[in-house]
Amino acid sequence: MKPDTPIKSIRPLYEALGAEGYYKAHGDTYENPHFLQIQALLERNFDRMDTSKVLDFSAGGGEVTQVLTALGCTNIEGSDPFTADLYTRQTGKNCQPWSFEAVIKKGIPEKYSVIISSFALHLCPPKDLYPLMWQLFQAAPNVVVLTPHKRPELELLDGIELVHADAVVTERGKQVRLKMYQFKHFSIF
Repeated sequence: MKPDTPIKSIRPLYEALGAEGYYKAHGDTYENPHFLQIQALLERNFDRMDTSKVLDFSAGGGEVTQVLTALGCTNIEGSDPFTADLYTRQTGKNCQPWSFEAVIKKGIPEKYSVIISSFALHLCPPKDLYPLMWQLFQAAPNVVVLTPHKRPELELLDGIELVHADAVVTERGKQVRLKMYQFKHFSIF
């Protein structure tokens, strides 16, 4: 995304179509309007993450993957049920079609050093958030969440610890946040 690209509001379309409807209609052309903030947060916090094997979860168009690749990461895979083709086209990397529901039911078959979810977990229904996080922590010792607001507040869930937080401000004065979480009793790795 070019720095002078105007931010487009996705919220009205989410409200009109629902998240699933939005991505079915626009998933092949999705572009995160906060790419510059995602880039700034990942660059500033890169040394805090073990990026030896990354899952870009609910990857959208691969913005996280693009930034990490520019920082020298090579072992990255994406997952997104709606934008898998777009992700692969824009990053040249593999993208699994895993939805929140599929991960809750079946887990994630591989292990990662970190799972990064950008602008997605706030869309998970509250009743499904803990089971989803449980499965993500079975696949990685750290989960990093990038979000355009305070949600989700995973630190309020039993057993999940916020270990680091950072934020940058958009041109409109809104905060985009990066939060790094661990499961308090994580022992698989």
